[in-house]
Amino acid sequence: MVDRDLVASKLGELAEHVARVRTRRVATAEDLRRDRDALDLVAFNLMLAVQACADVASHVIADEGWPPATSLGAAFERLRDKNVISAPVCEALIRAVGLRNVIAHGYAGVRPEMVHAAGTTGLADLEAFARDVAIWTQGQL
Repeated sequence: MVDRDLVASKLGELAEHVARVRTRRVATAEDLRRDRDALDLVAFNLMLAVQACADVASHVIADEGWPPATSLGAAFERLRDKNVISAPVCEALIRAVGLRNVIAHGYAGVRPEMVHAAGTTGLADLEAFARDVAIWTQGQL
């Protein structure tokens, strides 16, 4: 049985990070390139938002007793396969894991274009994840 309080807490963290991205994002990737503080704050909060999604996925998988996922992407695929999240949300979160890894590990540097796209259009994917999980959790009464 899923710990609804824990999932709700993690979804709250996700919402908080999404809100922080909204307050610091700028109009263009070039603006983000020029404002290193904004780039750092947006990138960091995006990384934490994706990590909150991964934490939710891990908790749901463990609480439900499903086989553990071997990667973050596989965790989102498990949620998709168990009808917790939609296929488009799954695909978006798998891409988001890639950005999270670049930010967290510094692979090839953080590109302002990637961060800008994630901080604008990508926020809808994070919010869709939260909605899908919340709806699924409510159905687990």
